[in-house]
Amino acid sequence: MRYDQQLWTELTSLRFLDGPHGTLLLGPVGVGKTHLATALGHIAIRRRHSVLMARADKLFKRLKAARLDNTVDAEMRRLTQVELLILDDFALQPLDATQTTDFYELTVERHHKTATVITSNRAPDEWLAMTADPLLAQSAIDRLVSTAHELIIEGDSYRRHQKPTHHTKTGTNTGVSVDQQKRDHHAH
Repeated sequence: MRYDQQLWTELTSLRFLDGPHGTLLLGPVGVGKTHLATALGHIAIRRRHSVLMARADKLFKRLKAARLDNTVDAEMRRLTQVELLILDDFALQPLDATQTTDFYELTVERHHKTATVITSNRAPDEWLAMTADPLLAQSAIDRLVSTAHELIIEGDSYRRHQKPTHHTKTGTNTGVSVDQQKRDHHAH
């Protein structure tokens, strides 16, 4: 994983919360964006800031469900008041019309008031194509990008290193099946 260490040090100071400014953690799958976003969240919690972290698709589903039981205003208020909102895996899947509207509303309400960290496999200029309403989305994206630090993370997926390895004991594979070994054992 490669990224601008100086910018990361600046982000871990949490001075971007004072702006408040946002942070975009961008890069390919498996380079540690979620890990870094979680680290920022932990630092903020230790410094007594309110933090909410959610995968973007789950957050938008929760807002959609809140519409059904008439709690959407309370849910939106909660999301706009948290000092640090971390949206993980943003624009991984297309946003429908309701999700695009919620993204816009959330961004407008949080702009210049509270900080948002977004992790994404896509660059902000690709987000527009993932939304249902380009005009609303452009307005939200412009607000986010204009006040955000961008940390680009490069490298190969660390998940490849998590793959289990197959260990075989030397000298134990005789080519004889377990059933054959049992029959031989009982014959003696």
